Formats: sequence, C-alpha cells, structure tokens
Amino acid sequence: MIEKGIKGHLEQTVTDELCADRIGSGLVKVFATPMMIALIERTCNESVTPLLDPGQGTVGTRIDVSHCAATPVGMRVWCDSELIEVDRRRLVFSVRAYDQCGLIGEGTHERFIIDSDRFQQKTNEKKLKVES
Repeated sequence: MIEKGIKGHLEQTVTDELCADRIGSGLVKVFATPMMIALIERTCNESVTPLLDPGQGTVGTRIDVSHCAATPVGMRVWCDSELIEVDRRRLVFSVRAYDQCGLIGEGTHERFIIDSDRFQQKTNEKKLKVES
C-alpha cells in the first residue's frame, strides 16, 4: 500500500552527457536543469514502483522545482524524495537535489498511478486519429 512518508534516494556522477552545453539547454558545462529534473522523476518513480500492483506504473504530471546552484562535471549529485500527499491515484513528493557542496535544487513533483497497458494503448490511439 502506498502511504505518505515513503522516501527515495538516487545518486549519479555528472558526466559531459548530462551538461547543459551537450543537451542544448545552455552554453556551459554544468549539470543541466532537465537532467536534474530527470533525476528527480526517477527517484520518485523508483521509490513507489515496488509497491504498485502488477501492470501499474506512474507518470509525472507536474514539477515545480528551483535549480539554485551549478554542479561541474565529475561531481556526485543525488536526489532525496519523500511522498507527502496521496489522493487516490495522485502522488505528491517533496524533492531536494544535492551535490557534494550542498543543495542544488528543491521543490515538489506530482505523479499519477496508471495501468501501463491501458495508458500506452490510449496514447497510441492519438497517432491513429492523426493518420486517418
């Protein structure tokens, strides 16, 4: 059962491939904001996935975070998440991202529990509408 208080933690090392200049979100060689957001989403998703019923997954629907400090290549970064609200299928997480010198980002992230096959089928139907 998914209840408030579930915590998540993921770490990674900043590589050239994760930098703003490489992914096109900026011109400098620092940990890119979109990559910090990806780390946040993975952390939250992985914290609840083991508790879902077979065939279920979660999808991100909202993110509100600040990216308050830059991180250079080679430094370790991590995200800590805590599930702070459960409203049926809606999950809200408090998130904080850090590097080895301190806080680099914080905010909230919302995810919804979905039936994975049904969600994929419904999404694929959009393409059929365009093609017909």
